[in-house]
Amino acid sequence: MAAIVHYFDECATPALRLAEALGATAGAIEVHRFPDGESRVRVAPSASAAILYRSLDNPNARLVEVLLAASALRDNGAGQVILVAPYLGYMRQDIAFRPGEAVSQRVIGALLADHFDGVLTVDPHLHRIASLGEVMPGIPAVAISACPLLAQSLTGVANPVLVGPDSESRQWVSALADAAGLQFLIGEKQRHGDRAVSIRFDGIEQFAGRNFVLVDDLISSGETLAQAARHLHGAGAATVDAMATHCLAGPDDLARLRAAGIASVRATDTVAGPCADIAIAGLLAETITAYGWAGNEAE
Repeated sequence: MAAIVHYFDECATPALRLAEALGATAGAIEVHRFPDGESRVRVAPSASAAILYRSLDNPNARLVEVLLAASALRDNGAGQVILVAPYLGYMRQDIAFRPGEAVSQRVIGALLADHFDGVLTVDPHLHRIASLGEVMPGIPAVAISACPLLAQSLTGVANPVLVGPDSESRQWVSALADAAGLQFLIGEKQRHGDRAVSIRFDGIEQFAGRNFVLVDDLISSGETLAQAARHLHGAGAATVDAMATHCLAGPDDLARLRAAGIASVRATDTVAGPCADIAIAGLLAETITAYGWAGNEAE
């Protein structure tokens, strides 16, 4: 039997897109939250292969419900449960930066590996490790890139120069530049706090008068992109736009980006929001099918 895509309410639209791309049925997960903050989770009847879809932004609120749903799916006959978490939180801290800190990537990676038969995500925020498999030992842990979709979405910008705001963005900017055949710049960032940064770009003078597209895997507060946009406009940019795989920015953050001279912000629908206009379902479906996670209709 083909897998069933099980989804939480806030992810309904992209989850249903994924089910359509797979030719699969979908089932909504019912959640009741008690006054003390506990959740009761009820899943729809499942096939032997279950795909559990939920992005793990706001992970503290969502992780427990994901684990409860995985358990309920197994109790109701699912022999294989795959987590599709297009945005996967808690991946940035891979070492203890100061004594006494928990290495959250290792903790959450092991937790998910214990509860799922496979995990699929998009452009996780990894730094010092080579693959997601190092985070989740013993299961297929797959990270795909949104670069092909982002490259297609660049067609509306005339002769752009891609810009990475800092060294951490190089892997995404260079991959996107290669895919689109474009030039790119990488900024040098100095962080003074969660919302205080300064940025400079060496060699930016040669691109005066060009259209710039800021590229990153993740937009959260947007302060880094805002500082980069101000610098680009000061160096003679014709236009500045922004593009990312994941956009966590809220309305106030997006207003600051507009005030900094960023004309538009585009992102995939890994996280719900006003910028999430690039559907990731097709790429997810290709990977799910390639790994045999879509089930077998001939069973």
